[in-house]
Amino acid sequence: MPTIGDVAARANVSTATVSRALNGKATVDPELAKRVRAAAEELGYRPHGPARNLRRKTTATFTLVVTDIGDPFFASLARGLEDVARDRGYSVVLCDTDDDVAKERSYLDVALQERVAGVVIAPTTPGADVNKLLDHGAVVVAVDRPLDEPRSDRVLVDTRSAAAKATTQLLDAGYRRIGFLGCRADGYPDQQRLAGYQDALGHAADEHLVRHVCPNTDAASSAVRDLLTSADALLIASPQLAPDALSAASERGLTLGAEFGVVAFDVTAWATAVRPALSVVSQPAYEIGATAARHIVARLAGETSAPKHTELSSEFVVRGSSLRDQG
Repeated sequence: MPTIGDVAARANVSTATVSRALNGKATVDPELAKRVRAAAEELGYRPHGPARNLRRKTTATFTLVVTDIGDPFFASLARGLEDVARDRGYSVVLCDTDDDVAKERSYLDVALQERVAGVVIAPTTPGADVNKLLDHGAVVVAVDRPLDEPRSDRVLVDTRSAAAKATTQLLDAGYRRIGFLGCRADGYPDQQRLAGYQDALGHAADEHLVRHVCPNTDAASSAVRDLLTSADALLIASPQLAPDALSAASERGLTLGAEFGVVAFDVTAWATAVRPALSVVSQPAYEIGATAARHIVARLAGETSAPKHTELSSEFVVRGSSLRDQG
């Protein structure tokens, strides 16, 4: 089994440099750190997580707490977290809360009992109680939604400006009665996207064109059908609601793009399968998870800077569903 000394010899650096590089220390030159990681990968070296964390009285485990692992966004986020964690010698335990506060609390209690090194959480509410975890030395990173706890790091995405950009594109394409369709009026992502939608519309924003409903329900179908009686376009804040919207438009015989414009958040797997293809706002889910993991690793390696508030950008891809001219 390769040792840290073997990696140091392969990379032509000291063992101290190897340790700092593999633990994500910012003081290591990026090119040097890249060389060390390449040497470790070539040799198949993995840091011994349990021994490394014995001094901290934590296990070599991260816990990821999300609201719905069936959501492709969270699945990709989990992959980013797991890839970086594994490269640094940590494993990841996944917990799905179903947006249930009680389930979330129980998972956080288990994480505390198991003395995990770090917790990455998409909290059901900003008030999720992570105080004990932080008090006992765990690193906590909020993703997708912020926590009220000021000691936690966070990795969020600027979806407000993305929603404003998408709404502006619909306006520029000639749509005038643009509706907003979201899932949770009290949820941070929907609140940010609604704010961006309102930013773009200004005084033209109409509260009667805003709906928040659970996907794949009779209420969702009814809400979309109601919106289509007065809206000529939709900004869909929750990807699970996109099928409801497209089905309702099809039932009314509306031609996507030409008669009815659509932009949806985080619909990636089948966005190009419909005709015309769906315009989407895509969040960098993988990078959110990877960044959260790097935050934890840096903290465990001794970084003591103020809480990090990282904000990433979305990608807006314009396709036929938000363009009137299909010619």
